Amino acid sequence: MDLGPLAPLGTPTIREIQPSQNVDLVRPQDPRFYPPLASHESGAREYLRTLIKRKWIVIICLVTIFSVVAIATLKTTPVYEAGGTIAINKPDTTLNFQNSATFSLDYFDPTELDTEVKILQSDLLAMQVIRELNLDRRPEIAGQAPPIPSPSLDLTDPLQIDPGRASSMIGGFKGNLRVTLSPNTRIIEVHYRSADPQMAANVVNTLMQTYVENNFKARFESTMQASDWLSKQLVDLQMKVETSQEKLVRYQKEHEILGADEKQNITMAKLDELNKELTAAESERMDKEALYRLVDSGDPDAILSSANALEEAGAGGQSSSALLGGLRSKEADLKIQAADLSTQFGPSYPRLNQLNNQLKEIDSQIQGEMKKIVAKVRGQYNAALQRENMLHTALDKQKQEANKLNESAIEYTLLKRDVDTNRQLYEGLLQKLKEAGVSAGLKSNNFRIVDSARPPTGPIEPNVPRNLLFAAVLGLASGMGLAFLIEALDNTVRTTEQAQMIAGVASLGMIPLGSKSAREGPNPKRLVIASSKEAVELVTQVRPQSQMAESYRALRTSLLLSNLGAPPKVIIVTSALPQEGKTTTSINTAVVLAQKGVRVLLIDADLRRPSIHKTLGMGPHSGLSNVLTGSTTLEQAISDTTILPNLFVLPAGTPPPNPAELLASSNMRDVLNQLREQFDHIVIDTPPSLSVTDAVVLSPRADAVILVIRSGQTTKQALRRARDILMQVNAKVVGVLLNAVDLSSPDYYYYYEYRGKYASYYREDSSGREHEEEEEVIEDAPSSSSA
Repeated sequence: MDLGPLAPLGTPTIREIQPSQNVDLVRPQDPRFYPPLASHESGAREYLRTLIKRKWIVIICLVTIFSVVAIATLKTTPVYEAGGTIAINKPDTTLNFQNSATFSLDYFDPTELDTEVKILQSDLLAMQVIRELNLDRRPEIAGQAPPIPSPSLDLTDPLQIDPGRASSMIGGFKGNLRVTLSPNTRIIEVHYRSADPQMAANVVNTLMQTYVENNFKARFESTMQASDWLSKQLVDLQMKVETSQEKLVRYQKEHEILGADEKQNITMAKLDELNKELTAAESERMDKEALYRLVDSGDPDAILSSANALEEAGAGGQSSSALLGGLRSKEADLKIQAADLSTQFGPSYPRLNQLNNQLKEIDSQIQGEMKKIVAKVRGQYNAALQRENMLHTALDKQKQEANKLNESAIEYTLLKRDVDTNRQLYEGLLQKLKEAGVSAGLKSNNFRIVDSARPPTGPIEPNVPRNLLFAAVLGLASGMGLAFLIEALDNTVRTTEQAQMIAGVASLGMIPLGSKSAREGPNPKRLVIASSKEAVELVTQVRPQSQMAESYRALRTSLLLSNLGAPPKVIIVTSALPQEGKTTTSINTAVVLAQKGVRVLLIDADLRRPSIHKTLGMGPHSGLSNVLTGSTTLEQAISDTTILPNLFVLPAGTPPPNPAELLASSNMRDVLNQLREQFDHIVIDTPPSLSVTDAVVLSPRADAVILVIRSGQTTKQALRRARDILMQVNAKVVGVLLNAVDLSSPDYYYYYEYRGKYASYYREDSSGREHEEEEEVIEDAPSSSSA
């Protein structure tokens, strides 16, 4: 066909505004230059979107759990709980043997209260209450077993009953019993649960009363046992007192002992005084010895510190320490001067020799003073040692004198001490025996019931408001958790933000999913595929006011802005996997570009499964494969369309056996170069990039590559892999296009307002006039020329 030079068409060419400056709108092709994009929605909005999207899961979980809990709550038998309190007072009955030692029959330590709690929970007390109230006849305690046959059995011994049944009854009773200690008090709280409120109160009162009576009996018996023991001890002590007194009197008469205590006290006082003096002398001797060993080391600093110690102790070391300190200071000054002179003038300097002589003289004086100080310290040490030896001798003599005392006087003292001790013990026990008798007579008890149990007015279980609130919270939490889990497991791309972040390239926009009403309207202008009778709408031509057509026009704008300086001429449309809408995108992209009034060529490069010629209602026709194999010319293969006069089509042609090799050949390069001179835009429909290599080998020759993905179908791995394959061959992937987007999905709830305003705008416009053409933002490239 005659392609001729570009000429004005029937429709006016739309002029577009070109930016005054070249702006780099294309990202680098290396994926590492595409950092993840920050989401424009906050975390709260993302959570809200997920909940709206999965609302039925949340509702089902909420209704199911709420219903189950509500039914279970209503079917639950009401349970009542009665409670009472017992006070445990501190004991006041004590047996004092000495002023510093106390024995108590009612002694309480911090663990005693815990012990009483355990007693209240004991099997013995439980069996007594069961028998007292005939609880063995109630199914909640005894189950289906018959009651205890004979009241003559000892209920205090559970082993007299069938062990298995006794264990069952005690377990049932304790399961409803709760005994706790009130913090920081001596109050024990007793609670019992039962389906009968009166029975719950009776069990608590009976348990507390039985506990108090048992304790009263035990305390009374303990007091009487203590009284019996004291009586026996008093008889033995009385005999010991009488015996010891007889021995003392007899011994005193036999040895005529008078005033033995006074003499012995004088002797012991002397021994104590000598012991104290000896201890002080030993301490002083050790101090002097340590000081002597310190100065005997010959260290000048140690000797000087010893001299200072002598000075502080007033031992005559003041002059020596001052003189020695002055000499050492003078010696240090001379050494500093000598070092300075040696550094400045060398070792042969005369003044240096004088300083060395002075240093020798001062050193000699220091040695002399040190010897004096050592001699003083040695003398003090010897004096302290001599005094210690003298005190040792005096102490030994005093001990000998004490041993020579009259042994009879010592024996007398011992006998007298035994008499006094036995008398004190006897008198103390006699007093406690009287107190124990009074206690037994009064039958005192430290345990008392503070509050008796009363029948409860309302059940504690089931707690209907609490259970329903718990069911609602649990249902919501379960539903929300399941919704978030399902959302997290969704591995498909659903939003443009996800696509842009995963692919690492710009988002070219999204194409909404056509509504059913639009597809089945009264005048469905559509093209029909002859073989399958399936309709594919060219929305950009037959419904230019639809949202889908507007989305393709937005895609056109993104494409024209994607290259520096001039819009792209050769545009390849591919996808990651089949059935993602790349062919429909190719056709509509070519249509919206042709609607600008420029010459556009649509090429079907899917040589394996060509479909554009069927979609456009064209019969068998030679095409791209025939041109590449040389069986036909390019002019013969290109056909015009009935859609727009400036839109042309190059079908796929006869399917070849080697499509990838043909697309990668130099013939394909030459064809594209020739077509660049004849058309303003060339849109090439290629196979999926992950299925075959056709799109990959052809993409480096394009000015722009559009990667089409289907919302909710294309996986994130497929998108990432397709992007990587295209980037490896340096394809100019200008962006990713999200196709078949369901705008009613909560993923695009923010789009509702825009959609409503768009529809309202066109309803108002269609009432009296036709819709005017949109004003574009890009002017035709200056390089566009006629073929």
